[in-house]
Amino acid sequence: MNIGYDAKRAFLNNTGLGNYSRWLIKAMSAFYPDNRYGLFTPKTGNGEHAGQLEKLKNAYTFVPRGKFSPLWRTKGIVTDLQKNGVELYHGLSHELPLGIRKSGIKSVLTVHDLIFLRFPQYFKLIDRLIYKAKLNYACKAADKIIAISQRTRKDLIELLGVDPNKIEVIYQGCNPAFTLYQSETHRAHIKKTYKLPKRYLLTVGTIEERKNLMLLVKALTLTKCNMPLLVVGKPTPYADEVKRFVEANGLQKRVIFLHQVGFDDLPALYQLSTVFIYPSRYEGFGIPILEAINSGVPVIAATGSCLEEAGGAGSIYVDPDNEQELAKKIDRVWRDTALRQRMIDQGFEYARNFKDEVLAAQYMQVYQNTLQHA
Repeated sequence: MNIGYDAKRAFLNNTGLGNYSRWLIKAMSAFYPDNRYGLFTPKTGNGEHAGQLEKLKNAYTFVPRGKFSPLWRTKGIVTDLQKNGVELYHGLSHELPLGIRKSGIKSVLTVHDLIFLRFPQYFKLIDRLIYKAKLNYACKAADKIIAISQRTRKDLIELLGVDPNKIEVIYQGCNPAFTLYQSETHRAHIKKTYKLPKRYLLTVGTIEERKNLMLLVKALTLTKCNMPLLVVGKPTPYADEVKRFVEANGLQKRVIFLHQVGFDDLPALYQLSTVFIYPSRYEGFGIPILEAINSGVPVIAATGSCLEEAGGAGSIYVDPDNEQELAKKIDRVWRDTALRQRMIDQGFEYARNFKDEVLAAQYMQVYQNTLQHA
């Protein structure tokens, strides 16, 4: 097969959508090397991601010349897909180009979440209108839609009226680095570099209102154990609100903010932690939870979206508005060594469902079925 990907975010985005795009492209390239994979992007950038993607032996990168990139991704790309003999095009982030259906090229669309419809207060009106128009078109144009969780599938059906038979749920994996044991030497280096305490709670993710960090710092004021918390993530104005609460409640020595952490340091930060907390109100999936259970860390997360799908039965879940409940769960897991070990063991077992070869096979089945129904 000659498969084309919308690779803009694979080359240029360092976080969620970029991580997903890179993970999928690399997995398909590794487990199905007989196919050709076209990476279609308005530009490649000069970073590490470009170097890694361009080294894939069965992939080629296509960059248009002299075209305004938004217009090219919206429509002009179709002509280039045809010229390169692409049989199936996969839009990795809610978008498909205009005219893809009439081109004869089959298309698959990944939908990560519908947060902009579930929580419109977190988005500007113009952004919501644009997102909805693009997604509505893409869902109608796509031959098959991949939802990354059952929650996202339900949202597509409920909020956009998508035909359930058109949707397949395929979870996403996480970077293999989180499955690798970090050496004691590297751990010691990370511990020294970031001046880490011996034991700590960890949370990872952009510090924005939806991620609900305030619940966690409120819970700290109610815990019986005096455990420190390491917060790793890019700040937004919401972070200032959290920091004001931290200062007003005398938590400055217990809450450590790290806003600039290189990806290579993340696996060790996970593996050095005692408990991972993810109180987000709503996610499409919740990759940090998968990173945590792959790292051998027990997880406490919030109910209400799809985090149970990411963490499995071995993790603990709490109401995203109940700091008292969260505090009790943190104290329990922090103090109970046997409980932590059971959670770790169950986490490792559950993480086997997200192995790259398992998920790549599911994607390949969708690709084959889509082409067979030409």
